[in-house]
Amino acid sequence: MNVNFLNRYHFFKNVLIYITMNLPSAMNNGSVRANIKEGLKVGIVLKQDQRTGKITQGVVKRILTNSSTHPHGIKVQLTDGQVGRVKEIYL
Repeated sequence: MNVNFLNRYHFFKNVLIYITMNLPSAMNNGSVRANIKEGLKVGIVLKQDQRTGKITQGVVKRILTNSSTHPHGIKVQLTDGQVGRVKEIYL
């Protein structure tokens, strides 16, 4: 086989592996708005807990983020009034 072809093959194979490994998981990903519904139990990080990453569990009352995705998580309000970004979705 052509050496140039093999080099390109390995390059694109490695790029594909990198992209696949760094794509967020579709189902339990809090950064995709379509995965979050009112009434769903989630784990959020409150603004004051961003440095520590402490998770607060609750049930979604309202979805506050309008865009379809957000890199740090979709912002929601829980039934108890707390607001934060979704990091975990509990099924």
